[in-house]
Amino acid sequence: MNANNTSGLRTCAVVVTYNRRTLLLECVECLRRQTAKVDILIVDNAGTDGTGEALRPLVEQGALRYVNTGANLGGAGGFEFGIREAVKRGCDYVWIMDDDAMPEPTALEALLAEAGKLDRFGWLSGRVLWTDGSPCRMNIQRDLRMGNLTDFSKPRVPSGAATFVSLLVPAQVVREVGLPIGAFFIWADDLEYTRRISQVYPCYVIPASVTVHRCETNNGGNIATDVPERIDRYRYAYRNEVYVYRREGLRGAARLFVRTFVHIWRVLRHSKNQKWKRIRVIVGSTLRGLAFRPEIHTIDGD
Repeated sequence: MNANNTSGLRTCAVVVTYNRRTLLLECVECLRRQTAKVDILIVDNAGTDGTGEALRPLVEQGALRYVNTGANLGGAGGFEFGIREAVKRGCDYVWIMDDDAMPEPTALEALLAEAGKLDRFGWLSGRVLWTDGSPCRMNIQRDLRMGNLTDFSKPRVPSGAATFVSLLVPAQVVREVGLPIGAFFIWADDLEYTRRISQVYPCYVIPASVTVHRCETNNGGNIATDVPERIDRYRYAYRNEVYVYRREGLRGAARLFVRTFVHIWRVLRHSKNQKWKRIRVIVGSTLRGLAFRPEIHTIDGD
């Protein structure tokens, strides 16, 4: 995608939400305070906390567009739905954002400034911090070999994968590579999608673009130490990540093998309860991932 000269191009922020009205309203205010012009599309996964009513005044003012999916599609299904809507409605860039993410006022401006300097790119990702100013562990981007990035000292850092917290994607790239995989439901949909794009296009992290992620903890998602109520959610994580690593060839297979045993060891060493349930989730979901064959949908067809 040739992205030179971004002036006059439309950017649409796509935010997926489910029963997080208070955080969402803060996110919307951060989007409205951006120094670069941005349309806002809120995709509500049929939440029950009054999000639609709370947003009604902004909708009536024309400050944003609100769509209720009618069912909980999960984060993955919500982003598949929202990105399709944004591109079909004519935006030039999709700016993907979680509902608990708070971009600083110049976050989009910094991404667009770098976009204007590039002849070709698949996506640009901003730097994501936690509430105490430290790097948000669940949003640390990957390098080209899929290890965690550690050096953010340059204005533009090549990257192989990122998350859906402040991710700028040209609409033309979406048309070419398709949409995120809604069948993932939750977890690793952003890893899969950004990796799919980075295997075709050069992609970058832009450290000057900063977003604060208001997630509850900064543990990055750890089945060994997470609360019992969240254990079952990891079934999606392990199944979906196997699908991603399967496409990485021998390197991916080796990383998957090592990761599986490291995670089991962590459970045995650090979990304070339900160790065998946690291990069953890791092993069972990893095995299911070996046969997982989800469909990739496109903008103009299934």
